[in-house]
Amino acid sequence: MRTAVFIPVGLVSGYTFISTQPGIRNSHLLARQQPGGNLPGGAASCPFNPNHVPAVPVNAEFNYNGAISGLPGRGTGGYQVPAPNDTAHQFIAPTDQDIRGPCPGLNALANHGFLARDGVTEYAELVDAVQNVYNMGYDLANFLAVFSIYIADGDWVTTKLSIGCDATTRTSYSPVLTGSQPGLDGHNKFEADASLTRNDYFTHEGENFLLNTTLWAQMTESTGGLYDFAGLTNYRYDRYIQSREENSEFFFGPLGLFQYGAASFVYELMPNGNEGYVPNLENTASFFGAQQDSDGTWSSVPERIPGNWTNRVVPYTLIDVVTQIFLMYGAHPVGIGGNADGEFIGLDFSPYIQGGNLTAVTPEAVACFLYQFVSVPIPSTFNSIITPTVEVLQAVLVAIGGEAFTNLGCPLPVT
Repeated sequence: MRTAVFIPVGLVSGYTFISTQPGIRNSHLLARQQPGGNLPGGAASCPFNPNHVPAVPVNAEFNYNGAISGLPGRGTGGYQVPAPNDTAHQFIAPTDQDIRGPCPGLNALANHGFLARDGVTEYAELVDAVQNVYNMGYDLANFLAVFSIYIADGDWVTTKLSIGCDATTRTSYSPVLTGSQPGLDGHNKFEADASLTRNDYFTHEGENFLLNTTLWAQMTESTGGLYDFAGLTNYRYDRYIQSREENSEFFFGPLGLFQYGAASFVYELMPNGNEGYVPNLENTASFFGAQQDSDGTWSSVPERIPGNWTNRVVPYTLIDVVTQIFLMYGAHPVGIGGNADGEFIGLDFSPYIQGGNLTAVTPEAVACFLYQFVSVPIPSTFNSIITPTVEVLQAVLVAIGGEAFTNLGCPLPVT
């Protein structure tokens, strides 16, 4: 086994333990994973809508889960979304001025106005939307929002975030001080290799956010059009193998485990209660923006909530998704690390990962590991400006879910 693996500078600077792995070098990138300029996802090619209009919040007439201002909703689902006659949240296709990104579920929320339709959202809006539409538990909603904004490169001060490309001029409190904020397109932060339906960053010159209809067709064939746990577990493994074999710059770091969590959203959050909560072809294709043409091939259309769609009854919590990560990964364990000169190098993150192998043996241990891992680089926006104080770090970590993780026996990290 060779002793070198290419790791992005941005990732190394945030996760110090990676740079200390034997043989690690990072000469292939001299800047952030999501470059600027005219490359896909960069600031110069990022759509700009001068008319930013925040999402319409819930109200007395259309109350959904009652989640508003970033606070917990009622945690009860089983209602139709969007509600009949709720004109503010009807589907409107995005224009060429609107940002969309690698997450079909968030794209659908923006297309229905539960997030700002231009694709620039903020903390409270995001936490409210996933609760009201998908009946996501407040702990998971909060974790994903804080992770997306503070780690996947939104803005620490404004709490704004692009759901796709680099919209720094609209998200940053001071672009001169913060530098670029690549949004959810930023590679190896929110987006990662071996996605279900998106290209790997290095195999497609940075285009890692659009629906690849070939991959969609591949997923559909693999699952037989039933995107349940069994079908997606096997396909998730196949995509890992395919990506690792085809992408010489393949990197599947610890955050790659979130790929399993994202896969679980397909069968836990997207099924329609009016169809028995079966993750079927028609329903899932609508959320992914996949349309089958008359010749049997697939094309890409804007993501939308299916008609007459009823959300899940019981909230999908943080521990629920971690359990699915544990089970899905455990069915087909794969190496955590990256390719180097034709060989794969595993990473170590004691005591949870040894030699590229996940050694956490319970869902609770996986939860503790993810919490410890995502807490390392907070806040990424200020990395080049100040050393965060203990109080600042504590505030963010508690917002991520400090009490929930402490209840699992996980230590609450400090600086």
